[in-house]
Amino acid sequence: MTSTSTPTREQALHWLDRWDRQQEHYMPDREERFAVIADVLDELLQRLDPLIVDLGVGPGSLAVRLLDRLPGARVVGVDADPLLMGLADLAYGADDRLRLVHADLRDPSWFDALGLDRAPDAFVSTTSLHWMNREPIRALLAECGRALQPGGLFVNGDHLYEGPGGERLDALGKALTRRRAARAEVRRSEDWAAWWQAVEQAPELAGLLAAARENGFEHRVTDRPAVHDYLDFLREAGFAEAGIVWQVGDDRIAAGIR
Repeated sequence: MTSTSTPTREQALHWLDRWDRQQEHYMPDREERFAVIADVLDELLQRLDPLIVDLGVGPGSLAVRLLDRLPGARVVGVDADPLLMGLADLAYGADDRLRLVHADLRDPSWFDALGLDRAPDAFVSTTSLHWMNREPIRALLAECGRALQPGGLFVNGDHLYEGPGGERLDALGKALTRRRAARAEVRRSEDWAAWWQAVEQAPELAGLLAAARENGFEHRVTDRPAVHDYLDFLREAGFAEAGIVWQVGDDRIAAGIR
């Protein structure tokens, strides 16, 4: 790799491939989860040119898969991490169906920052919202409910837990995920922490890393919402129906229909 602090598209794709590999250890059914989210949208969206907002778009993993499945769609991805978004922009920015917006979903002004030209048809997310505490999630889902028209969708794939009173079920879910990874022979050459450690040593990522450090975004949760909180908050936000539509181990997809 070169010593420049601005990565090439090929370098960005390399780091995103490494991201996918380390994520698969935690989610051996990750590609199925992506496919099911796309299935939900394909089944329930009411138009062929939907406007989809990807909450916590990160490196664009879900967004690019949705654009492959739904070629008439537009995706607006929002995130607060300059490094992951920078890699996504370098790798996928040539696709004019994808637009990335830097905003913190914990900030009440995040929706206004999107600059949408019409009401979105769906909000989606994957492996992102578990970094948010209970009350910010409640406010986020309330904003989603206000923004959507009747029939609009919220679809979130993540590690969602039973919470207090369900500790044994949560431990079982994690164990089942580990067993699934072993059966699938998912081998991890680096985990999430090791990926970030490697990023810090990569000269081509120095500029993006500096922006991330200046941004000061923290991945820290002190009041994690349970899966039941998500469903309660969706109903409270005006979604007519809310439930779990897919689960493997501790990995679930929660869906709400406005």
